[in-house]
Amino acid sequence: MVRVTQGGNPIENADEQKPDASLSVSDRVAMVIDRIRPAVQNDGGDIELVEVTPAGVVRIRMHGACVGCPSSNMTLRLGIEQNLKTYVPEVSGVEAIEEA
Repeated sequence: MVRVTQGGNPIENADEQKPDASLSVSDRVAMVIDRIRPAVQNDGGDIELVEVTPAGVVRIRMHGACVGCPSSNMTLRLGIEQNLKTYVPEVSGVEAIEEA
């Protein structure tokens, strides 16, 4: 399902099923993030789902090596946001919030 790549190689099988549409938007978002998380953790970081707004904006918090990393914006847009929009159509965007 996840298209995040590491060294040009897919982290997970892109052919996995989409999350069950009968689940809430937040639950489906959490499932996608859980599938992305190992790729982020392999680089010394982590991501935390903070909330999904009524407008479909997913707010996440980056942790570890992701904080301040020049590549974190690319990971956010090309990895996380792209996957969320693909597998949870209700998602309108993703934004990172500062670490608490």
